[in-house]
Formats: sequence, C-alpha cells, structure tokens
Amino acid sequence: MLKLYNTMTRTMETFKPINTGIVTMYNCGLTVYDYAHIGNLRSYVFADILRRYLEYSGYKVWQVINFTDVGHMVGDADASMLEEDKMALAAKREKKTVWDIANFYIEAALKDFRVMNFEEPEARPRATEHIKEIIEMVQKLIENGYAYVANGSVYFDISKFKDYGKLSCNTIEELEAGAGGRVEKNPDKKSQLDFALWIKDPEHVMRWTSPWSIGYPGWHIECSAMSRKYLGDTIDIHTGGEDNIFPHHDCEIAQSEGSSGKKFVHYWMHVRHLMVDGEKMSKSKGNFYTLKDITKKGYSPAALRFLLISAHHRSQLNFTWEGMDAAEKTLNSLADFMARLDEVTMTYGRDMLTEVAEAEEKFKAAMDDDLSTPGAIATVFDFVGKANFAMEGKAMGRDGAKKVKAAMLKFDKVLGILSQEKEAVPAEVKKLAQEREAARKKKDWAVADKLRNAIKELGWIVEDTLTGFRLRKST
Repeated sequence: MLKLYNTMTRTMETFKPINTGIVTMYNCGLTVYDYAHIGNLRSYVFADILRRYLEYSGYKVWQVINFTDVGHMVGDADASMLEEDKMALAAKREKKTVWDIANFYIEAALKDFRVMNFEEPEARPRATEHIKEIIEMVQKLIENGYAYVANGSVYFDISKFKDYGKLSCNTIEELEAGAGGRVEKNPDKKSQLDFALWIKDPEHVMRWTSPWSIGYPGWHIECSAMSRKYLGDTIDIHTGGEDNIFPHHDCEIAQSEGSSGKKFVHYWMHVRHLMVDGEKMSKSKGNFYTLKDITKKGYSPAALRFLLISAHHRSQLNFTWEGMDAAEKTLNSLADFMARLDEVTMTYGRDMLTEVAEAEEKFKAAMDDDLSTPGAIATVFDFVGKANFAMEGKAMGRDGAKKVKAAMLKFDKVLGILSQEKEAVPAEVKKLAQEREAARKKKDWAVADKLRNAIKELGWIVEDTLTGFRLRKST
C-alpha cells in the first residue's frame, strides 16, 4: 500500500487515485533561459522515479512536464515593471531572439533528460503555445470575482481567496506583515501581494493581444492553464522543488480553484534543495554545475542519477565530487555483477527463488514508504551480496542466475541506473584484448601482462572468466 507525504497536510497519506488504475501528475518544468543545473535534475529524477514506481505498481500514468518560455521574472516578482523577464534577459545576454533562446535550451534540456534516462511524459507543453487557454482562464477568474483589471494588466485579488497560502502554511496577514518594505510598490495593485495574471507591455519582445492589452502572461497562470488543458480541473499529484511551494504553487492553487470551484491537487510532493559541498549552489561561488560539467569530468549521467536518488527526496542532499567517485564505482560494480550472472553455466544449483521473493517484498516495502529510494537501494545491495555469495560458492545454477538478473532488471525499471547505454569499447582496446587472449592460450605470460598494462593505460580493465575475457571501463 503506497503512502506518500503530502505537503498540504504535512502527513503521510495512503495513495488513492481519483480514477482507479490511472494517475494524473503535473511536474513543474524548466524556465528555459539557461541549461538545467543539477538541482533542477534532482527534482526531475524524483518525478521520473515517482512515475516509474507508479507504473511498476500497475498504474497507467498521465504525466505533464511544462517548459516556461515567457513570463518568469528575474526576481520571481509578480509583474513589477522594474523586474525583467528571464527569457528577455537571456536574449540580451546571448544576442539572440527570445525564440532562439527558448528553442536552444529546450533542445539542450531534452538531450539532458534523455541521457539521464527519464521516461517521456505524455505532454511537454510550452507556455507560449497556450496563450489562448491562459486568456480563457484569466477571463474566468475575472468573471468569478477573483481578479481585476488595472491599466491593462490583470491581477489576482488574494483577499478574495480565503485559503491563499494554505500550502505554505502562510496567512495573508502574515504575508503582508512579512513583506513590509521589501515589496516594490505598484499603484495598480489593491494589495502589493496580489500577483499578475496578465502583464501589459506592448514593447515586450514576446507579446500577444488580449481583451485587456497587448502584453504577456504571468508565470503562475501558465502552469494552471496547461495542467487543466491536459489533465483536467483536479489532478492526483503535483510535484516541484521546495522553492516552488511559495509563491508559485500557492498561486497555482488560488488560480485553479478560483476558476473551477474544484479542488486542484490531491497530493503535493516537494523535493529538498541540493547543496554543493555544504553550500547553496551559486554561480558566484563557482559551485554551479550542469550535466555537461559532470560529464566533462569523466562521470556518467548514470552516476549522477544514482547519487541523486541515494538520499530521500525530502532530505537535503550534499553533492560532492567524492560522492560522484563513489557513485561511479558502485555502478561499475553493479555492471560487473550483471555481467558475471551471464557467465554462470552450471545446470544445477540453487534457483534463488527465496532470495528473489524476499528482495522484491523488501523493495516494494521501501518504495511504498514515501518512495524511499535509499531503502530500495539498500535492498538491492543486500540481494546482490547474497547472489554474489552463491556465485562465489558455486551454489547458484544457470536458472538461478537468470532469475536474479530478471529481478535486478525489474528493480531497475524503477531506479533507472542499469538500463542506460554503456560506453562502447574502442576498436583498439578490443584488438589488444584479443591479442592478449591469444598470448594467454600460448602461455606467453610476459606478452599477456604487457598487453594488460597497455589496455589499462587506455582506461580499460580486462578480466578473465570461464567463458573468455571481459572488458570494463576503469574508474
């Protein structure tokens, strides 16, 4: 029985979807003005693990992950005209059009998602392709008395939505008192905490005609409109980073429920911040990393994925290069284990059914406990240890090895750390390994050792097995 921690209720709840056998899920996506950083990737790894485990548990998943390509302000402000759209700022920085910026960074993100082994969602909508739906939702909010027009811009009146701030456990009074002099005064707003649904700006580089003015949408309304179009008024699960809780997700709730009159989300799930060497990630500190930075240092995307799921999503994770070293070595040992299973040739021996059943039960128990990936990983390694013991003692038969491998691949349907493409062995390395094998058959040990060292210098390790040699990347 799957239990999830719901940010809204601050409790663990038994998961029950709206429709039997089907789960609807919205995951807040990237604002595509730059490359995804490893903190972003932690949130998307979690969303991918969630999707995979729901499918593992027998559900059909309808997942939507958006791209924000307009309307997200530099300071996350809500239409203060002193703020600048992140997309427009990136266009100035790179001397490109905003459309070129969006297309380039969307393609870069999709490439990252592929190599991180993310399953493809049912939809990846772009905000700029849903202006019609956004305008319709804003009109509905005006009709329902939750929004007002001022000088061509449209604002959500938070005083009309009595539960505003319920996700973050903030009250309107507390928010207004806390804002003090920090909120830039906008004379068009009834309250300085009212947030923009539509921003009048006929000079903006991305602009559309609306019933109120020429301008562009606010950041928050985009997700509400896209979620409704693809998933309906009420959805099962909504995820994001903990920094999305306020104001973004609180605003989404107000907009969606204010326009439909229905509950927006049943289960809210959030991922803690990723620290880097014990500090918040920042370009100014030189600890801001993208996937490209990881792979340039010789690490695999699989190792990053493994590191990111090594801690529970509601626990703070500290990224270090030492951690990446350990992750890479761990995955190499798992790859070696999987290869050795294929080399078991005995027709007799243990069938491993008891060990497989026990591991599957423990794996499910861990994942049912708020998607405890650390618990699931611990179960996998306990299982690997038992299988290794059986192999080394020649107690495992060929059928047992096949059952162990099938169980590992089943676990990896959720974890996604084994099923990524392995680095191809270079032709030069293969040739040296074949020459070494020929030398060994001739018992020319000196030449065989020399060739082993030559292979090692090229970054590969040759291992001898009962059925021949095996090559793997060194760490």
